[in-house]
Amino acid sequence: MNRPTPKHKAPTLKFSLLGGSVWDLHEQKPENFTLIIFYRGLHCPVCKKYLEELANLMPAFNKKGVNVMAVSMDKEERARLSRKDWKLKNLPLGYNLTLEMAVNWGLYISKGIKEGEPDLFSEPGLFLVDNKADIYYSAINSNPWGRPYLPSFVDAVDFILANSYPARGEVV
Repeated sequence: MNRPTPKHKAPTLKFSLLGGSVWDLHEQKPENFTLIIFYRGLHCPVCKKYLEELANLMPAFNKKGVNVMAVSMDKEERARLSRKDWKLKNLPLGYNLTLEMAVNWGLYISKGIKEGEPDLFSEPGLFLVDNKADIYYSAINSNPWGRPYLPSFVDAVDFILANSYPARGEVV
């Protein structure tokens, strides 16, 4: 399985957003970074907690020039329920992430094993993509736990910018 590599162009990432528009990573123009959170979907209580925290931190990220986006393989109806039930009113929420895109981003794919889970869904991933659409940082999980601690990322952006800290992990 290939995976996105730091200091290289991010793979294609284009999907529908709640609200009716289409989001395309390569059309984004963040001041510094785009933070992309791939989440498992409506069935995941750990995702609920993580995205609620992300929504609370969104103003801090935006202040540092970081655009925030969350997306899953859920269909529109399930994404709408996530927004409503999880109270994610201001968090940009994407849906219909294709299996091909999830695989191209190196995400683990799981089969639903219990009621309420989709047939297939991606496991979590967090990516920080710079303003040239190059991968800066990635964390890919094979289960819902063990994700990066989001408040530390707010501080990390300050450190990265103040120290011109380079992306790491580019040697394959």
